Parts: sequence; structure tokens; C-alpha cells
Amino acid sequence: MAENHHSNIFPPAESVKNEAYVKSMEQYSEMYQKSISDPEGFWSKIAEQFYWESGTTGKFLDYNFDVRNGPIYIKWMEGAKTNLCYNAVDRHVANNLGDRVAFYWEGNSLDDDGQITFNELKERVCKFANVLKSLGVVKGDRVAIYMPMIIDITVAMLACARLGIIHSIVFGGFSAESLADRILDAKCSVVITSDGVWRGTKLLNLKDIVDNAVLKCEAAGHTVEHVIVCRHLLPSDEVVVGEGEEEPRPAVRPCRQLRIKWHAPRDKWWHELVEGASAECPPVWLDAEDPLFMLYTSGSTGKPKGVLHTQAGYMLYSSTTFKYDFDYHPDDIFWCTADVGWITGHTYVTYGPLLNAATSVMFEGVPTYPDPGRFWRIVEKYKVSKFYTAPTAIRSLMGFGDEHVVKYNRDSLKVIATVGEPINPEAWLWYYNVVGNKKCTVVDTFWQTETGGHVISPLPGATPTKPGSATFPFFGVVPVILNEDGTEVQGDGEGYIVFKQPWPGIMRTVYGNQQRFETTYFKKFPGYYTTGDGGRRDKDGYIWVTGRIDDMVNVSAHLLSTAEIESALVEHKAVTEAAVVSHPHRIKGECTYCFVTLKQGFTFTADLLHELRAQVRTKIGPFASPDFIQEAPGLPKTRSGKIMRRVLRKIAVGDKDIGDVSTMADETVVDKLFQLRPADA
Repeated sequence: MAENHHSNIFPPAESVKNEAYVKSMEQYSEMYQKSISDPEGFWSKIAEQFYWESGTTGKFLDYNFDVRNGPIYIKWMEGAKTNLCYNAVDRHVANNLGDRVAFYWEGNSLDDDGQITFNELKERVCKFANVLKSLGVVKGDRVAIYMPMIIDITVAMLACARLGIIHSIVFGGFSAESLADRILDAKCSVVITSDGVWRGTKLLNLKDIVDNAVLKCEAAGHTVEHVIVCRHLLPSDEVVVGEGEEEPRPAVRPCRQLRIKWHAPRDKWWHELVEGASAECPPVWLDAEDPLFMLYTSGSTGKPKGVLHTQAGYMLYSSTTFKYDFDYHPDDIFWCTADVGWITGHTYVTYGPLLNAATSVMFEGVPTYPDPGRFWRIVEKYKVSKFYTAPTAIRSLMGFGDEHVVKYNRDSLKVIATVGEPINPEAWLWYYNVVGNKKCTVVDTFWQTETGGHVISPLPGATPTKPGSATFPFFGVVPVILNEDGTEVQGDGEGYIVFKQPWPGIMRTVYGNQQRFETTYFKKFPGYYTTGDGGRRDKDGYIWVTGRIDDMVNVSAHLLSTAEIESALVEHKAVTEAAVVSHPHRIKGECTYCFVTLKQGFTFTADLLHELRAQVRTKIGPFASPDFIQEAPGLPKTRSGKIMRRVLRKIAVGDKDIGDVSTMADETVVDKLFQLRPADA
């Protein structure tokens, strides 16, 4: 089977019936055609399940995808007023679902857990919303959130959404410099964080990182007025830790070895602020196209861009993709393992599940602590029925052997899904055969921060699947494969993956930079949204995503800009030039391979390698640390000085078939670079 995996078609799993929504491939096709030919009729029917303070007054859908016809814009349900927080929480309380568990929380250590109902969630959200109001934060203001995977991160998100405040969540693995860049770009006056977090046995001092980021903002002329600190690790009898005996108890709470600094009156404890706050806070009714959140994603220029999503469209799309792509039913226990700091956590940890009144699991830890069976232990503990994780995690856990999976009961599982990068067929088959015990539908989802939700994926119980294929488009999405010249590939073939018309969840702009929005996504192929990914359509119509075709690398489902890494490297005093390309990685899918040219007087040593990796970790974050760094006395360039990255990609993998080099200024550098390749590459 493994040798012919690419041609095998797996029928829908018998354990998934999806009868409430889609009973067959024929019905899927009928619904899909309706969503394309009559988007107003299709999405207005879905909108009926939500609360609207007032209905659409303008066009239901109005857009321009063609830069030749003027500025790019997308508008859904113009003039309608609603509130996403109300629909995600209050609506369910009003429908007598207040006692339903919204989240089971699983901490880093085995004996650390908790839960929260929709009633309790509403109370905590209202209290924290009132705190934000008391600090003078109003609709349209931006708030940065830099927190671990604890329930209070969703409370902070929902409180912002309740008031029309634009939240900007920054993944807790980013460095102080990366956090500062995002605070500065959005001009955030408030940062919400935690004292610290355990990730496995690694202690992260989040408050210290925020302190350093705020200092960098001050140096750049921007003042953060309030830093709200959620006490997560520190014991309740300790306010600020400065002196005292360290207590080496790794990976558990409370944590007395954590040391934080306090800067009054800027710093404020979350628990003190909410203590006297009212549990009543009416939602602010917002226009359908009012901003909901921005989320920064790496850009090919090196400067991260703030992808902006809006109220109504994102609400419709996150809710609907969750409902159909995971075949959600009211008795399901859903678990998405992603961090809320990424778009997957926004859409499928917080907003999508809550909009469907779903019960979810939120996990603070890592899949290998205290052992590689942690995921499956949690599945057994909470009887998880729908599970969503990254191919990187799957490949990593494969390497530890099947015994860590099969020792736990996984009979509750019905749908097992993947996100973040293309999954290789071998990992797909292990996931299907071992984790799912050949009884679960595998849902391989393709989407981006910019799309707001899944755009290509199978529908469990309806569409047959092929290992490694993203399968078919979601409702309202029209994918096209384009040649380099912009002509559409007919039938089977490969090229650029683009989309022909908007769906409700698509981004509306790059925050504060409409020109960059249009240049990045719409100028290369006028009339289409360009994903930046390559792909192919096979003879059966299945779409296969082949990976990035721009200067980006997808490492462990984290999209990294090669330009951003290059910029970090050349800031080192020894480096005069750097070029970064992707390199295959058995676990991560891709990793970064860096070529560095040194200044005169510097030598390529083990100490320098350590310094360069530390430089990238400091400037961007630990997850961006390069796997390979190679000395490059010269780089292959065209006569006009452009680095020939396709040649570097060949050198990185040791492939001497480098193709046409007639435009290369100095061909001798290629042989030298092959000689200097690291032995472990």
C-alpha cells in the first residue's frame, strides 16, 4: 500500500455519518454549486442561526479582486450589526446551554486541569471587558495579548471582541524584539500577559520578555500605558519575587523559582482588577465590516504583516468550516492542539468551537511531556471525538513507536485532522492506521492566516480521501491552478494555487498598509487572490499542495520569512551577506538552511555557529533557529547581482543537477559551496 499511496482513494469512514449536514458526495456538490452561484442565498441562510441587532442595508457581497479596476476591497453583509462575542457566549446561555462545558483545560503537568462552563465564561468575559473599559480602552483600540494556553487567553480575546477592541495575539515563543515590532506596528496601548509558563520542563518568563519589549517600544517613541499580568505560575502568597530560596520543582505549579520585576503603576495584576468588576457588560453592536482582530504573519520582505479580519464574515466562516469539516455534533469533545497565538488557535480553539456551543479541550503542554503518549492519554481522559494537530507533531510521535499510542483507548475518535503544512503520505497512513485504528476519517486541511478558515479539505463522511491530498474546496471557495503566465491550467496539471472569488472569512487588508495587501496578494495575477503556494490537480480533481513558491519557509507549521532570518544573520558583526532557503526535514517537514558570507578577519568556527543561532533566536524566536548554517565565501548570483536561490536549494540538498547557469556571474562559487556543505546535511 505504501508504494501506491498516492493513487489510493479511501472511502468515508463508517464511524462518521455526517447525516445532519452532508449525506453524500452528490449533496456536497449541490451545496457547493449553490455557494458559488448564489453566495447571498447560501450564506444568508447560514446567517439565520446567529443574532443580528440589525440586518444588511447594503449589498450582501461587494468586492473587487482586480487591481486594474481600482482598489481591492471585500465587503460582506454591509450595514448589518452584530457582536461575535455575544454569538459565541451569550447566545448559548440564552438558549439554556449555560451549564455546558466550554473548555476542559489540561495543564502542563499530569495532575493540573480544570474546566469552565458557558455561564462561567460569560461572567469572566464581562468582568474583564469592564476592566478594559475602566482603563479607557474603547472600540477600535488595539490590544496586544502575549499569553500561554490558559483559559484566560480566550477570556481576553472575547472581552476585546465584546467591546470592538482589535486584539493582536503574539505567540508566546516570539522574542522581545518580535513582540515589540508587533506592538509598535499596531500602536497597542495595552499588553495582556502572564507571569510565565512551563513548556514541558522548560520555564519561560513571559513577563520578562514583555518588559524588554516595552522598553524597546519606549526607545522607538511609543508608550505602553498598561501591562495586565495574569498570575499563572506564581503562588498566591507571593506578589513580586526578588529574593528567596529557589525551589527546583520543574514543570509544575505553583513555581517559586520564577522571578519577575514589577513596574508600577504600569503593571497591574489581572486578579486584582477583576475582583471588583461587574459581571454585567452589554456588548457593543458592531458593523459587519468592523475589525475583529489582526494577526501578524511573516512577509517575504522580512517585515511581518498584520492580517486584518472583520466581524460578520469571519464569524460565518469560522463557525461553518468548524461545523462541516469536523462533522461537529453536540455530544462531541473537540481538541485542536494549536496555540492560540496562531490562526489555527483563533479559528479552531476559540471562535469556531464557541460559535457552535462546542465543548473543547485546551492543552498547555507539549506532546512529549512527560512522555510521547501525552496526546493519547488526553484523548482517553476526555473521550475526544474530533482531533486536530500538525503533521510535524504526527511525524515526531511516529518516531517514538506505536506503543505510546496503542496503550491508550482511542475508541472515542471519529475524525482526525491535520493543519499547518502538507502532510506526507507516510505520516497520513500512520495517522489513519495507528492513531485512528483504520476507523477514522482523516481531514487534511489547507488554509492560511489570510483565509480565516479552511479553504480546501475533505468533508468527513462525504468525500473520499487520498493520503496527502487537500482534496476539494470548501463552500464559496473557487480554487484555480495558474501557469506562470497567468493562464488557467485545464484538467490535471500544476502551478500556482489562486482563488477566483471571495468567501466570508478572507482577510480584508494588511493593517495600515493597503498597498502591501494589494501587492502581496493581487498584483501578480490580477483578478485572483494569490496564496503564495504551488499545487497540482490530479486526474480525479484532487488538489495537492506542493509548498511555498515565494521566499517563505514552513517550519513545523510556522511560516517564516527567509528575508527576516537573513536580516537577523547580517546584523551579526561577522556576517556581510546571508541567504536562506528551505531544506527537507524528517520531522518538521521543512527547516532553514543558511549560507553566510563572512567579513574579512573572521573565521567560521563552532563558536560563531552558536552565536549566529543565538542571534536568530533573539531577533525572532527559538522556533526560527536555523538547522543548517554553511560558510559561503561567495553566493551564486546573476550578472545583475540577484542571488540565484534555486541553485542554493540544490546545493542545500546535495543535488548537483543545478540546471541552466548561463546567467550566473561566477560559476566557480558553486563547486566551492558543494565542498563546504555540512556533513549532516
